[in-house]
Amino acid sequence: MFSGIVEEAARVVALERDGGNLHITLTCSFVDPLKINQSVSHNGVCLTVVKLPGDGTYTVTAIQETLDRSNLGDLQVGDEVNVERSMLMNGRLDGHIVQGHVDQTAVCTAVDEVDGSRYYTFHYEVAASMARKGYVTVEKGSVTVNGTSLTVCNSEKDSFQVAIIPYTYELTNFHNIVVGTKVNLEFDIIGKYLARLMEFTEQ
Repeated sequence: MFSGIVEEAARVVALERDGGNLHITLTCSFVDPLKINQSVSHNGVCLTVVKLPGDGTYTVTAIQETLDRSNLGDLQVGDEVNVERSMLMNGRLDGHIVQGHVDQTAVCTAVDEVDGSRYYTFHYEVAASMARKGYVTVEKGSVTVNGTSLTVCNSEKDSFQVAIIPYTYELTNFHNIVVGTKVNLEFDIIGKYLARLMEFTEQ
């Protein structure tokens, strides 16, 4: 379980294909405290630490389904990935409840600078069946973009905007997002549960 408060942008140092799996080796400031089997969010995808060689790097493995559903399959050596360790249950929930289960990808269609901040517009594919299950955004609701907990504005049927302050822009890989960039989305789990309950009450 995560909060969507990204700790930093880790850098990809190696990629290794193994059948349908992709082994991703990264470096960041909190490698030393990591342990094997620990969960870390990568662009919003919960992955397990499988290797700690002791050289300031760690390795996680993404299976084919994860690669198909997220932007991790597009990674290149040198890319930055938003990372967050799992949430401590004895602290404040500064973002929102994030499972680390990416629902789908979206594409950036606009970046607008407004009074020192930036508004990013994202377009995503919407199927009626998925919308009925809560796979949509709502005005002022929460959404996770590349693992970052954000508030939705200008929510449309198949698009939405988020506002990124300078701190978030510098800390995360949002400074690499341009028009055409693919990002990972996780919709609000509370909305999904409510939509599911509505399905049962309507029967």
